[in-house]
Amino acid sequence: MQSNGYRDLIVWQKAIELVMLVYGLVRDFPREEVYGLTSQMKRAVISIASNIAEGNRRSSPKDRGHFLIIAFGSTAELETQIEVSKRLQFGKKEKYDKIDPLLDEVARILNKMSSGD
Repeated sequence: MQSNGYRDLIVWQKAIELVMLVYGLVRDFPREEVYGLTSQMKRAVISIASNIAEGNRRSSPKDRGHFLIIAFGSTAELETQIEVSKRLQFGKKEKYDKIDPLLDEVARILNKMSSGD
């Protein structure tokens, strides 16, 4: 059986699921946020999945680890942006209820992977 590389990684699959959920959330944000918080959240969530994929394609463990650390950092960015959007009362609570535990799970996995445990 042939490996699909990063596509086989559970963390990448969960990160892609997170992308779909965040994009669904920001559809409900005010129009004037399209170049502000909406754009920042989209960039952060895409960065998580993209850096997992890029790191997986790198040949050296040091390079792989570097990209996992960047992906982990993007989870903190997204957590902060989600907190701001909640405080501004953007989006629907039930969407946050799906995003929050998944983002936490992805962050925990990346933290473990990047620390070499």
